[in-house]
Amino acid sequence: MKAIMLLGTLSRSGKSLLVTALSRILVRQGWRVGPFKAQTCGVSTYFTSSGGEIGYAQAVQAWAAQTLPRVDMNPIVLKLQDAAIARVVFAGKTAIGEINLSDYYPQHHEAAWRVIQDALHRLKDEFDVLVCEGEGTPSELPIKPYDVSNFRVAQSLDAAVFLVVDLERDGAFAQVLGTLETLEPDERSRVAGLILNKVHGSRSLLQSTIQTLVERTGIPVVGTIPYLDQNFPAIESLSLIDHRTHDSGREVNISIIKLPRISNLTDFDPLRSESSVSLRYVGLKETLGYPDAVIIPGSKSTIADLLTLQRTGMAEQLQNYAAAGGTVLGICGGFQMMGKLLADPEGIEGQEGRFKGLELIPLKTVITSQKTARQRSVTSNYPQAGLPVVGYEFCQGRSHTLDKDVNETGESPFTALFDDRNLGVVDNAQLLWGTHLHGLFDNGPWRRTWLNRLRQQRGLSSLPTGISNYREQREMLLDAIADVGEAYLDLGAILASLGDASPV
Repeated sequence: MKAIMLLGTLSRSGKSLLVTALSRILVRQGWRVGPFKAQTCGVSTYFTSSGGEIGYAQAVQAWAAQTLPRVDMNPIVLKLQDAAIARVVFAGKTAIGEINLSDYYPQHHEAAWRVIQDALHRLKDEFDVLVCEGEGTPSELPIKPYDVSNFRVAQSLDAAVFLVVDLERDGAFAQVLGTLETLEPDERSRVAGLILNKVHGSRSLLQSTIQTLVERTGIPVVGTIPYLDQNFPAIESLSLIDHRTHDSGREVNISIIKLPRISNLTDFDPLRSESSVSLRYVGLKETLGYPDAVIIPGSKSTIADLLTLQRTGMAEQLQNYAAAGGTVLGICGGFQMMGKLLADPEGIEGQEGRFKGLELIPLKTVITSQKTARQRSVTSNYPQAGLPVVGYEFCQGRSHTLDKDVNETGESPFTALFDDRNLGVVDNAQLLWGTHLHGLFDNGPWRRTWLNRLRQQRGLSSLPTGISNYREQREMLLDAIADVGEAYLDLGAILASLGDASPV
């Protein structure tokens, strides 16, 4: 098995996007391609069909490589709880509940390396070539003795390294020369090329920069990639800043509650792709107002975020909004918060006890060590019966609806959202929605039908519902990104780094 590795001169230099492009390009040429990132540090994750947790970027890269995302492609995830604390995931499963990152690196890097080696051993017989992504930058000197994500992987795979240079930020020369200065001679010898990324304006203006870089380093420039301002799914462990809020003035306004421990932001990428939808992330101390719909997203710590909603007054705003006839949708932890009661008898989330929810849905949740993480295919009952829906179910503990709650006619005001009642409910007015299913909006016809209810309330015409699912649209976008890579990368030079290997 051959390997190529992309490392960044700065964190967030665009490695993920370029690995995505290269993966699709090599697949087009007949290679069996596997993306690989030894360790991811961030918040945006994806659950594989086996229930393992990996970085969302690696899932996107696997789709670009036309293969299924699997745990071995990203064997270690440091899932940030805040700026310095992470939950450590080894081989798809939580290995360390929470740890300070300053302790993790020196204490666990050798155990992490064993997990990485095991993953690489399983991948080597499946793919012709691995397209590898480094973590952050290899020039972080305090971390370098414990770095298992960059040159240690390249050396293990005997991979050629290409440095990705971020031209959107100043100091291209400093980025390159500074990075090279921190490398050991054997690391320096692996650098086969420079890729200048996020180029604004005419590339002809870069000729003097390229010439000087080559003269100073002796390393060829093998790509000048224009800045891609495209509505692409989140492919890094990104903050809310990177999930750009659409300009106001669009036909349908949807607010997403910006929970302190918000998770699964990628649930909303399909909504961001809708040209008629304006998304707004609402901070807990902001005024909610009266948008067409409010979404309470998933949370890494449901009870803690619920208590914060109540403490800041956002809980009362949500209750008043719902009482006035607003549409509220809760996903996973957000669904649980909408219930009457959340209990954590074992203190698993660090908040032992019983807590009153928003009381919008007759739901009771007990937090336990039991986790459900699996892919699901179901059929909708609402907003239209018979629509196929696929996604993944992820929840902590057990939730169940309180069927004894009835209205004045003696009937339950809530009914099953899907043919599996355990996955979600909706009220009879179709204003209060709750589900444990992530990826719900990926389903094009369901998403459009749900949006059309919001449009009808405003007297707007309906959007066509006979559209493809978001993943099909994503395929078109992945091809477009690969087209850019083919146009602006020196593929001959990059492929030459694989030696005399050829696709099977």
